[in-house]
Amino acid sequence: MGNGRDLFLPGANCVTIERTDMTSGLTVVTEVLPGARSSSFGCWVRVGGRDEPANQSGASHFLEHLLFKGTSTRTGREISEAIESVGGELNAHTAHEHTAFYARVPARSAAVGLDMLVDVLTDPAFTASDVDSERQVILEELHLAEDEGDDRVLSLAHQALWGEHPLAREVLGQLHTIEALDRAAVRGFFDHHYHPANLVLVAAGAVDHGDVVRAAERFEARAGGDRQVRTTPDFAGGTSGLSLDRPHDVAHISLAWPGLAADHPDRYALSVANQIFGGGLSSRLFQQIREERGLAYSVFSAVSAYSDAGSLVTYAGTSPDRASEVVEVMERVAGELSSLGVSDRERDVAVGYLDGAAQLSLEDTASVMARLGNHVCAKGVVVPIEDQLAKLRAVTTDDVNRVLATHLGDAPARCVVGPLDHIAI
Repeated sequence: MGNGRDLFLPGANCVTIERTDMTSGLTVVTEVLPGARSSSFGCWVRVGGRDEPANQSGASHFLEHLLFKGTSTRTGREISEAIESVGGELNAHTAHEHTAFYARVPARSAAVGLDMLVDVLTDPAFTASDVDSERQVILEELHLAEDEGDDRVLSLAHQALWGEHPLAREVLGQLHTIEALDRAAVRGFFDHHYHPANLVLVAAGAVDHGDVVRAAERFEARAGGDRQVRTTPDFAGGTSGLSLDRPHDVAHISLAWPGLAADHPDRYALSVANQIFGGGLSSRLFQQIREERGLAYSVFSAVSAYSDAGSLVTYAGTSPDRASEVVEVMERVAGELSSLGVSDRERDVAVGYLDGAAQLSLEDTASVMARLGNHVCAKGVVVPIEDQLAKLRAVTTDDVNRVLATHLGDAPARCVVGPLDHIAI
């Protein structure tokens, strides 16, 4: 294995961050936070919803659930009791480009959190009964997700942008693919993807780098399959959007435009533009749709960024008879931003918010740990927060106006979930 503090880009201060590249291919990264009273550990797996074959859609999310069901030496209940008895938490999430497992415990119980995390990832039981019972849990989760109009319309927005591309799929999977995933398929997906070269083990807070490296040695150096080849999505231009009839629902509305990839040089300018558009309470969408007209309780815009694509979407939930007015305001605001731009004051407020929010998020050991995992998994290095903030602060009003003209200048894909007979958009 190789030890080093070469994780950061040149010129960074890496006093409290250490990295070890194991001979197995696994990467270990830790950040000590002086005075921390908690220890957070995570394992990031470089596979997510977009990496699954169509007939195994939801496999990553299935594994996220299943790995907590037990190991060869512990039942799922024993794992939960071990974590809860020290006041900690063990959880996971699935994204389009990674799956993450993490534990957060009081500093005095760091060994317990690290042991539980490594155990579930190195020694899963995969019993047939656990696979069957967890399948039912996930099917119930899918049924509930179908009932959530706000989530459903955002899914439609990405389908409108990217068509049949894997990025347009729900990471939860689909009813028919989850029903078809048996023990052999799930175990095969684990063996193919969950090998050391595909893993990043991270820790932050009251942690010891040597302890984490020793825990990483429990991941045996076993061969896995080749990574799924990722193809860049094409924008499904020309579509007017997608709709889903829900006779007894409110109107859930989303407008969608293509965004930027995670490493695009304009990503900071687009983040500032989004904050002004609908990202905060002072944003134009929030002020004009909620504050001035009272058209919706929830209204926002958001950017999503992946390794090779991105999106910019809006959302609002309103009564069916006001849906057309909401769409009109959304499109008018987008048109004004793309043609007239923003003021220096709007730029300053947006940058100030994003700057402060980034710094506040790093006071929590779990957030610091997640930042390590996300950066190493996606970029191979952790970009220093000082470098990120410097690029954010360097965004000018002209930069914001340029990306707004580029991204909001075209007509959006319109998507709606609700009683279509009463919605005129």
